[in-house]
Amino acid sequence: MAYLAPIHRPSSIRHALKLNFLNAGEECLVVAKANRLEIYEQNNDGLALKHSRAIYGKVTMLQKLRPASSTTDHLFVGTDRHTFFTLSWDGQARQLRTERSYVDQADKTLRDSQTGDRCMIDPTGRFMTLELFEGTITVIPIATKSRKKGDIQIGTLGDPAPARIPELFVRSSAYLHSRSPQSERDKPRIAFLYEDNQQKVRMQVRGLNYTSGGSGELGSAEFEDVDKSNKELDLGASHLIAVPAPAYGLLVLAETSITYIDDMNYESLTNPLKEATIFVTWEQIDSQRWLLADDFGKLYLFMLLLSEDQEVSDWKLDCIGKTTRASVVVYLEDGYVFIGSHQGDSQVIKILEKSIEVVQTISNIAPILDFTIMDMGSRASEGQGNEYSSGQARIVTGSGGFQDGSLRSVRSGVGLEELGTLGEMDHITEVFALHSRPESLYADTLVVSFVDETRIFLFSAEGEVEETEYYKGFSLPNDTLLATNIVNGRLLQVSSSFVHIHDPENAMVLAEWTPPRGQAITAASANNDYLVLSIGGTEALVLDLSKDLHNVCRKDFGTENQISCIHFSTVLPDVCVVGFWQSSTISILKADTLETVQTVTVSEEAVSVPRSVLLTQILSEQPPTLFVAMADGNVVTFSVDPLSYTLSARKSIVLGTQQASFKALPRSTGLFNVFAMCEHPSLIYGSEGRIVYSAVTAEKASCVCSFSSEAYPNAIAIATAEDLKIAIVDSERTTHVQTLHIGEIVRRVAYSSKLKAFGLGTVKRMLRDGAEVVQSHFKLADEVVFQELDTYSLKEEELVESVIRADLSDGGAKTSERFIIGTSYMEDPGSDSIRGRIIVIEVTEDRMLKAVTEIAVKGACRALAVVDGRIVAALIKTVVVYAMEFGSLNKVASYRTATAPIDIAVTGNIIAISDLMKSVSIVEYRRGHKGSPDTLTEVARHFQTAWGTAVAHVDDDTFLESDAEGNLMVLRQNVNGVTADDRRRLEVTSEIRLGEMVNRIRRINVPSSANAAVVPRAFLATVEGSIYLFALIRQEKQDLLMRLQSNMADHVHSPGNMPFNKYRAFKNSIREAEEPYRFVDGELLEKFLDCSPDLQEEMVGGLGVDVEEIRGTIEALRRLH
Repeated sequence: MAYLAPIHRPSSIRHALKLNFLNAGEECLVVAKANRLEIYEQNNDGLALKHSRAIYGKVTMLQKLRPASSTTDHLFVGTDRHTFFTLSWDGQARQLRTERSYVDQADKTLRDSQTGDRCMIDPTGRFMTLELFEGTITVIPIATKSRKKGDIQIGTLGDPAPARIPELFVRSSAYLHSRSPQSERDKPRIAFLYEDNQQKVRMQVRGLNYTSGGSGELGSAEFEDVDKSNKELDLGASHLIAVPAPAYGLLVLAETSITYIDDMNYESLTNPLKEATIFVTWEQIDSQRWLLADDFGKLYLFMLLLSEDQEVSDWKLDCIGKTTRASVVVYLEDGYVFIGSHQGDSQVIKILEKSIEVVQTISNIAPILDFTIMDMGSRASEGQGNEYSSGQARIVTGSGGFQDGSLRSVRSGVGLEELGTLGEMDHITEVFALHSRPESLYADTLVVSFVDETRIFLFSAEGEVEETEYYKGFSLPNDTLLATNIVNGRLLQVSSSFVHIHDPENAMVLAEWTPPRGQAITAASANNDYLVLSIGGTEALVLDLSKDLHNVCRKDFGTENQISCIHFSTVLPDVCVVGFWQSSTISILKADTLETVQTVTVSEEAVSVPRSVLLTQILSEQPPTLFVAMADGNVVTFSVDPLSYTLSARKSIVLGTQQASFKALPRSTGLFNVFAMCEHPSLIYGSEGRIVYSAVTAEKASCVCSFSSEAYPNAIAIATAEDLKIAIVDSERTTHVQTLHIGEIVRRVAYSSKLKAFGLGTVKRMLRDGAEVVQSHFKLADEVVFQELDTYSLKEEELVESVIRADLSDGGAKTSERFIIGTSYMEDPGSDSIRGRIIVIEVTEDRMLKAVTEIAVKGACRALAVVDGRIVAALIKTVVVYAMEFGSLNKVASYRTATAPIDIAVTGNIIAISDLMKSVSIVEYRRGHKGSPDTLTEVARHFQTAWGTAVAHVDDDTFLESDAEGNLMVLRQNVNGVTADDRRRLEVTSEIRLGEMVNRIRRINVPSSANAAVVPRAFLATVEGSIYLFALIRQEKQDLLMRLQSNMADHVHSPGNMPFNKYRAFKNSIREAEEPYRFVDGELLEKFLDCSPDLQEEMVGGLGVDVEEIRGTIEALRRLH
């Protein structure tokens, strides 16, 4: 049984609509992201999200309605399963309310529309038409008046009626505006732009004739010819736009021209474009102006020019700027425009006089064409060992289309909201927060230490900042190792050459201590009672803060045990913690005598020494935790007994490759979070009885301190190599995206942990002399700074199809790391037998790309993998194994597939092949012995038809496949079957409809505890920008989770009241199931935590467990992502 949960929700925007939805006096923007509806309000900074809700179906249509009894608009929603429903906003509950439950228009006898679903309302507001199928228009009457009591309300939808039209391949359609006030007898006119059997583009205008049905009967509709001319248009015509008063008529957008057609006599005015383009969407501003967006990201302002008698005399088209490639354009108000994009980031722009300004960018990682997984701990490209939710695993995607193509780093972590920057400051070594007045609850002073000076910044209650040259007697020409408030309202400053206690009232130095013999203070730490110093790296000294730096005790550890770090804790004030260089040990010492309580060896490796220690209370009702940061990037934790001070429960995690530095950040609960600064900063906090490591979006943080001031409560001060900022740390982990803009389609991504670099297969589109030219490249990009290092260009009209990293034989016993590229030719290169290439690329010591060898192949190389040190290539109709011998590639085995292989996955010597039409086949590779050839032998096959897109080996004899119709199937080979046919047949053990097409599945290996409900096995990335976690459910939890899902499906309802089982049931062109089969939807299960206690009790009824156990199970599942 299988489990699925989203870790990054869909971000592609294809549909958006402006309407008065939340309240009558203000318009809002409704955006559809696959199966989610998001509602935004406009403000000075762009758009602010007000509500988000998932629905059971992928949104394909949005439209607005205004019933007579409503002061706000209703939202019409159509889905990919040919259902529609209407919603309104419940202002009191702050939730969506279903006005009309879903209506199913699916018809298996009809063919789906090839140009997408369309929904239009005629200008008189009497009819809505849906274009869902080829040659059929669904007409839905809209009530215009109520004749008697009990009739439906004015403005609500009636029952749908289908009507046939002879036009099949309809590219666009539009209702014409009437030149005179219409009565109910007048027929609305609708224009169809279509392609006929001779592939000519024509326009046909038809009148809608609707007859309402009698009592209990459905109405009927038909479309009659109005324009007999059947006008032929440019082959590149793509859009029809209805022109309102005073001009009336139609606009036809084509690739080389724009045509105005008079709707009375159908005469046309055509002007050519200055340069050819492909228009993709449009938006009306007023009766004479429209915004047009093209496929290359250009935004145009189109204007009709009218004569004195209000006739169209000409038109004008101006390019006003460049945006992301738009899927939908919505004019907001006051020159602000929303650009919704499927292929790039969505934007809010402002139209200026002759340009545009980007006001807001909404991140979008769709479509994800490929991705790879980086384990930030082990730096392995396969077999990841860290959970994504910890922030240590980073998913790097190839996202976007053409000029919007980019490399995106998707990482779970704690967000950092910057409140302000104090200025550019280089080489900050430490920051400290002080209270100028002991009685104050807020910090108002920031001490910033540099290598040879200290600077002081004072903050007012309003947040104004002032730097001062004098502060309470502090010595500013020196560095500061420690600054803090201590007992009796005094201030402590520790430098490398002195210790001062200051009286804040008269700015006098009350006590001073300096190290003897000119030695340097190398480290310092203090609690409420004591100050501990490391002198020269060999001595430890404890001073009493309440007795004017009285020398409590001193201990010399000698040069053979030099001190690497030292720490006094406020949690256990009677002990201090010391780390040592040579022995890689830490010791717990008594504060008053420096006697050793316990010594623990942290690492056996000489290069791994403790560099930072912190003892704090991070978990409630549990012993304090000791954190030890090692020089190699490991963080080791111990549980400290508060009575005996002994260390136990040793655990270790890798935060990076460099040492971390710790700072405790207080929480309102009296506990602490720990900020770990390294090349990948992390926030360590307690959650549900366990320690959670979560990445922080502060990549360059060098030091940090808590700075809860009156103007910035609960803030922190964070320093980087260049500046100092005040920021707020998020209270919970979220998903964060880092972008490297490539400007080309990033079609394939491979990762080398050894090179610390990505290999990218990219495709660039250019216009050359008015013609579209495609050029592919292979690029090397650095993993840390996301910077391009080198580029290898492929031939013109050659497409990169696949890229992998592999260890190949260098001709001897050793292997060398290589990138392998598979390509295809868009046009015939001159030989019938050559359709692509396989190229082996080497990365030189100076990180440049060099071709080692290549081989021409007879089919496009759709996918690559490595089996037993040899290259497996999925070509058209065949899968071929190549051996790298003496610097060249030689074919050693082949296997003929059913149609065309789309994806391959290798585990051991087993190759899973996803076929274009014939699902999955399993092939075993064996090397030849004693002169016999290598072989590829089919051992199993899934015999059902499925248009495969990706496959992965997720468990022993178990495979996960996705298809082009948005389904997921778990297939298992019955290796213990009775007959040979049983053993060759792949059985479906689980299936579900995801509703999004999966482009790539990557297997993962994440260690899980013995009592975990599920075992993570793979990540999935989709066309809509979603990333999902796939897991297998442990046998002892299968029945519980399945029954819980069944109970919740009956109680948790979606807008539109679409049944959960119908939404998630497997569906393709051949069969349709009634419900998901042995598949658990994690998104549904996690809604349990948001339900009321009474509803939770009802949903667990009959499961044999209580609510708390279910809550614990689901909270553990949610922590996975």
